[in-house]
Amino acid sequence: MTTAAPPPIKVLLVEDDERLAQLTARYLESHGVLVTVAATGPAGQAEALRRQYDCVVLDLMLPGRDGIDVCRQLRQHLAVPIVMVTARGTESDRVLGLEVGADDYVTKPFSARELLARIRANVRRSRGEVGPQKDTLEVGGLVIDLARMEVSLEGRSVAVTAYELALLRALAQHPGQVLSREQLLDLAKGSADLSFDRSIDVHVSRLRAKLGDDGGRLLKTVRGAGYVLAAGERGAAKDPP
Repeated sequence: MTTAAPPPIKVLLVEDDERLAQLTARYLESHGVLVTVAATGPAGQAEALRRQYDCVVLDLMLPGRDGIDVCRQLRQHLAVPIVMVTARGTESDRVLGLEVGADDYVTKPFSARELLARIRANVRRSRGEVGPQKDTLEVGGLVIDLARMEVSLEGRSVAVTAYELALLRALAQHPGQVLSREQLLDLAKGSADLSFDRSIDVHVSRLRAKLGDDGGRLLKTVRGAGYVLAAGERGAAKDPP
């Protein structure tokens, strides 16, 4: 039985720098994203309200109406993920953007690959917000308490970082399924300095050490493909009798 492919992601890119907008749109479209470009704040706001988009990428500095005001106005009508783009990158700019309703941000100059990963991550979370959300994930003897941000294995508490928790959550939501490094980056949504493939290898290695899974029986490596969380019995990370 084949699984239907998810629908293509539709993005509204609100950016007044024509060259940057064209380059960004071209890159996103080369990865299957459908992109509509608006060059001013009022035009972006009107377009976002006129059609249904999966994500709005919104520049902070825009003619006619800045990104902060547009974001604030859109949040009164839409729940669409908004990724704010700022050239200044100061903490106050980022905090203000998040406070008025942005879900994420990138700082210019940004990597188009990073932007794509953040768009995908935000859209996946948005599309997954249908029905009640589980507070706890259990795979074998591994228990992930998302509300408390706690992890335990066979009743033993395991101290993990927020990013390690995000990786475990992504794997536990797809037990027995191989996830590529790119998929894990999208699902775990790492910060800008973590958005490269090999960072996943480092974090998986640390997780194995913390879980006592040095042999890789719980967190399995599938060479050339990615990683999978074993969906087997309790004690998967223990030595066999």
